[in-house]
Amino acid sequence: PLGRVGEPEDIARCALFLASPDSAWISGTQIVVDGGALAAT
Repeated sequence: PLGRVGEPEDIARCALFLASPDSAWISGTQIVVDGGALAAT
C-alpha cells in the first residue's frame, strides 16, 4: 500500500481518465482505486 489516506483527487484522476479518449478500450471491468490495499492482503 501507499501508506497514506486517499484524497478526493485520487478518485478524480481515475474518473478523468475514464472520461478521456485514452480509456476507449476499457469496458466491463472493475477499477479498484485503493492505493494498493487490495493487493497487500
